[in-house]
Amino acid sequence: MYPRVIQDFLDKNSKDYPVIAITGPRQSGKSTLCKMHFKDFPLISLEDPDTRSFAKEDPRGFLKTHPSPVIFDEVQRVPELLSYIQTLVDENPKNKYILTGSNHLALMESITQSLAGRALVTELLPFSLSEISSHKKIDSVENALFNGGYPKIHAQNINATTWLAQYYRTYVEKDVRQVLNISDLDQFDRFVRLCAGRVGQLLNLSSLGNDCGISSPSAQKWLSVLKSTYIAFTLQPYFNNFSKRHIKTPKLYFYDTGLLCFLLRIQSSDDLMTHPFRGAIFENWIVVELIKSYFNKGSEAPLYFWRDQKGHEIDVIIDKGQIIELIEAKSSHTFDPSFLKDIQFYNQHFGKKKALPGKILYAGSEELTFKDYGIHNGLKWAKEL
Repeated sequence: MYPRVIQDFLDKNSKDYPVIAITGPRQSGKSTLCKMHFKDFPLISLEDPDTRSFAKEDPRGFLKTHPSPVIFDEVQRVPELLSYIQTLVDENPKNKYILTGSNHLALMESITQSLAGRALVTELLPFSLSEISSHKKIDSVENALFNGGYPKIHAQNINATTWLAQYYRTYVEKDVRQVLNISDLDQFDRFVRLCAGRVGQLLNLSSLGNDCGISSPSAQKWLSVLKSTYIAFTLQPYFNNFSKRHIKTPKLYFYDTGLLCFLLRIQSSDDLMTHPFRGAIFENWIVVELIKSYFNKGSEAPLYFWRDQKGHEIDVIIDKGQIIELIEAKSSHTFDPSFLKDIQFYNQHFGKKKALPGKILYAGSEELTFKDYGIHNGLKWAKEL
């Protein structure tokens, strides 16, 4: 079992809360993490139909049968259970319940209604490169992008394409049917793959809906499902005026580049050397590795992108309060001074908020400093993140 970085955060904080909720995509390692970290707690899966029926029909009897301390896996399948857990932890704060869920929206709605102030909520994504590298050698950026981070692929040395095909089929047939009443799953599959084809681009729901043959409101609803089930996410634009960040057009990314490659029908890591989406996939990977570094510390990721009307763009801005950090992701193996032009432009025209020296993360192996800017090997950077 691969140790997870988030265990340090759980060590420091889990004892202060009667309820720990761990959300994340299916197969990201939530159950394994619970077994590793809460070794003496029995794990009860609410995916099991009989167990789920018992919990729904007789929640009090169910909780007496499975008393604290206990782990309830995929608890969003029985959200009404949380109200009864609230009563038990209010009666005795020493009670301990560990909850996992792969539908963030459903679980968070239930926690907000029933367990606000009583639950510590964390998010566990698939392996970061630093977690993978502690056990196996990743010798190229292309392999890192193509295989992604789902634990079973690495722990069991399974062919990524074969495993991801089964994973995606299960996701569509199981999770999507639970959340959406979709009669045409082929149309939803087309929608997901169209989203993959827009990775790293400004999100245009009207265009996306038209290309898929659905209305803009339906496209919005379907995208919400991708976001709540940890398939895709959006990155908001950066403005000094914070209120503007959530009303402007975001960019679309995926939580796992292995799944992204599968959806784009990329057949091998070698194909990524010359694939037209190479740059967008590399950029996606940099963004997700940063998000994992924050989630593993129990923090929200203060990440944004910046673009002006003339086409100047910075891939990632990390808002650190009094200062910001500018990051450009370049998939080339060879450094070119032109990589710095947008960071230099931003610093010259919009540097009212003090910016740290800009950073270029690229696919090349050489590390250097160019005009006070750090040029870093993206693979090495991710391993040390």
